[in-house]
Amino acid sequence: MTGPDSVAPPVRPLLPGEPPLAILVDYDGTIALTDVSDAIMAEHVPGVWEAEAAAYDAGRMGSRRLMELEMSLVDVPPTTLLATAAAQPHDPGFVPFVRRAQAAGVPVEVVSDGFGFFVEPALAALGVGELPVVTALTTFHDGHASIAFPNGHPRCFVCGTCKRNRVLDHQAAGRMVVFIGDGESDRYAAGYSDIVWAKRALVPICLEAGWPFRRWTEFREIDTWLAETLDAWRTDPAALPGPSPHPFFCGPEVWGEGRTDPV
Repeated sequence: MTGPDSVAPPVRPLLPGEPPLAILVDYDGTIALTDVSDAIMAEHVPGVWEAEAAAYDAGRMGSRRLMELEMSLVDVPPTTLLATAAAQPHDPGFVPFVRRAQAAGVPVEVVSDGFGFFVEPALAALGVGELPVVTALTTFHDGHASIAFPNGHPRCFVCGTCKRNRVLDHQAAGRMVVFIGDGESDRYAAGYSDIVWAKRALVPICLEAGWPFRRWTEFREIDTWLAETLDAWRTDPAALPGPSPHPFFCGPEVWGEGRTDPV
């Protein structure tokens, strides 16, 4: 689970004999088959946030600003919001995929640039509540919601959760990073990962940027790939050569410090 104040736990060192692989998985639209954050807003909050959400989807607005606005509009008990989240369907192939990775010593983490509060309950209900979750911290007081970003970048405020830095942390430990996602919030992880599985809106993002990727629709497809990849690595460790460097295209290294919207 997440650490104190929902800060992501340190990445553990790569041990001898372990495959040099880590798997980071988006939640909304990826593990959950719907965008749960959007489902909550659509069901419980008037549509005054739709224009800002469209700006975010078009890459003109940062997720942190969008979620702060959205949470300021929420005036619904958290139990109601959690009930809506719990009703969303999940990919049935996710849990077998996780178990295969865990059996091989491959870390699996959920990295979500959404509201965050419903991810851990959902994973617990699926039976994989032990997975680390890197996301935002939403709290409720007197019927109102507020959101904080313990896993955001300390000098760039575009994203609520800096998926990019989590990718880099695992690569620094010597692991190739497999990223699995579906949309705009995955742009800044996909551009740094070594192997990208993309569907829906993440596909044109990768195509436009020229990033290699694999298409997917169900986790069972990625599970099959993982089984084959692990078998190949056991036969020849060179099948997983380790992480590759990727040039910075986001964050303070290229944008300067303190940005709230992407370039």
